[in-house]
Amino acid sequence: MNIAAQAITQLEYFLLDEQATLKMGEGLAQVCSVPCIIFLQGQLGMGKTTLTRGFIQGLGVRGTVKSPTFTLVEPYDLVDKQVFHFDLYRMNEPEELEYIGIRDYFAQNSICLIEWPERGQGILPAADLICQLSLHSAGRLLNLYAHTELGNSILQKLNR
Repeated sequence: MNIAAQAITQLEYFLLDEQATLKMGEGLAQVCSVPCIIFLQGQLGMGKTTLTRGFIQGLGVRGTVKSPTFTLVEPYDLVDKQVFHFDLYRMNEPEELEYIGIRDYFAQNSICLIEWPERGQGILPAADLICQLSLHSAGRLLNLYAHTELGNSILQKLNR
């Protein structure tokens, strides 16, 4: 059996600080292709928005990368793709996503980064990749879980 052909379903990284989290986000952006859905999970203050900021800046976006805590979604139009950063923390019911036309965001040329995806359960499509952040020693532990072939491809590229 060809070892390179085996799927990687999980990777784990220790992130010492904010800079390490930003750098990890940049690296993730470099190996991500469209269309892609990434769920970001973890308690408040674990670095979900920081990881997303690194991801978006890793795609070449300059300037402020805002958290969409009050707007639910922040769009970024790039030359060859669109990136949508969702923060569902303030949602009360998953059905609220229907009011913002959630299905329209999951296009062939889009990457959707979704914080607090459990608040959209039953409405959101399945993730290609889940990024789970938790406290670990003096930093954070990032566990990446692939849920599709695309997710496995992303993990393969990160693992090189």
